[in-house]
Amino acid sequence: MNKHAAILGLLVLSGCASARGIAGDPVELFAVAPDAPATWSAAGVSGDLPRGDWIKQFNDPVMEELIAETLRANPSLRAQYFVVEATRAQARATYGRSLPNASIGGSAGVTSTYAPSVDDRFTDPTYGLRADASWTPDLWGRIGAGIEAAEAQLAASEADLAAARLSLAAQTAIAWTDLNEALAQERVAVQTYEARQRILELTERRVARGLTDALDVRTARSAVATAEAAIAARRLASGNAVRRLEILLGRYPANEIDAPASLPDLAPISSGGTPAMLLARRPDVAASEARVVAAGLRAEQARLALLPSLSVSASVSANETDLSDLFDPTRIAANAIASLAQPVFNGGALRADRDAAIANAEVAIANYAASVLTAWREVEDSLAADLLLAQQVDAQSRALSEAVEAEEIATRQYTSGLITIFNLIDAQTRRLNAESNLIAARSARISNRIAFHLALGGGIPGEPVSQNSDTITP
Repeated sequence: MNKHAAILGLLVLSGCASARGIAGDPVELFAVAPDAPATWSAAGVSGDLPRGDWIKQFNDPVMEELIAETLRANPSLRAQYFVVEATRAQARATYGRSLPNASIGGSAGVTSTYAPSVDDRFTDPTYGLRADASWTPDLWGRIGAGIEAAEAQLAASEADLAAARLSLAAQTAIAWTDLNEALAQERVAVQTYEARQRILELTERRVARGLTDALDVRTARSAVATAEAAIAARRLASGNAVRRLEILLGRYPANEIDAPASLPDLAPISSGGTPAMLLARRPDVAASEARVVAAGLRAEQARLALLPSLSVSASVSANETDLSDLFDPTRIAANAIASLAQPVFNGGALRADRDAAIANAEVAIANYAASVLTAWREVEDSLAADLLLAQQVDAQSRALSEAVEAEEIATRQYTSGLITIFNLIDAQTRRLNAESNLIAARSARISNRIAFHLALGGGIPGEPVSQNSDTITP
């Protein structure tokens, strides 16, 4: 199977021209991916695909440890591993059924005979031995097509496992980022509450000196209560974020993970390979490609089921009253039979099976094309988002700097009686929103960077749970 081609072609031939009038033409299926552009739409990201462990760029040892724990303990990943094991066993079974089948059996019993002349009954032991063998030669390649289809299905299952590992690593990294964002937002809410508590104390002193009235006190108290409610909302969000992460880790969701509430700075994306390169790297695309091959082989297998089948069987047996006579060559009966059978009438079931298999192969082809388009879209989305999110982070950083200065000016002016408390609360709110928006933008850019490497099918630390096998034979 060529996993490095932008265009996948599958051509299955029977190799028996004389039989085509019976079974129809060989199944020909071509799964063609859309033409791959030479480069991504985003400028400056062509060249080689990123190499190595993409998690290292975040410089976060805790994130690395959590991802490693997820890959060890996540129950969904464990389930996917056993799906691979079941598929491998099924492939071995398919191969085993193609081999000759042999069985041996023995029996022991007694026979009772009545002799009228002596008016007595005689009992004698009897022993039996039988060996049977049968084999269905693969005249047209139908059995071989089934074995190859099983191998392709195993390859698809292993690619699914690789995709699941990569997806869970990305989900864990994003969940860790979401937790740090939630805690950072909670910290901002606490700081806002403390700042508004100080304003309330300042307002109460001004009221005591007759510099303002009760309206300012009521307004300040309302602002404090609003900030208190914001803390509760942020703590709810951070608790939910912890529990989501714990579920990925296979832990009980007990809200017991500590995080530093910090988000790393990121450099721009410098290299993302090319759209054609992507098809050789994405495990989900590889799985879809393998399913096209498996479906095409099953379609050919269904077509070949319309052809005659040959079966060969042989047996040897002996039945004696003396155990030692069972192994006397002169007393052993043997037979061998070869039979050739051609389906004549089955209500069109075999032809319907063939048509259904071909239709299923067409489904696999369409799914392959869709998976390729989806892969390209995900990379293009991430590349475009990284640039725009970097601009957003820069703009929000400047907005926060100005909002902090404005809040400090407003605090001094309110203390001097130059502005109302409404002006001060408005300045505080602008600073709160600017800081919150900056945290959200930085978190979104980190999550998008993780999604970018997921879209590229990037590597993750550790060995795969299941190693690919080149053959299913013992």
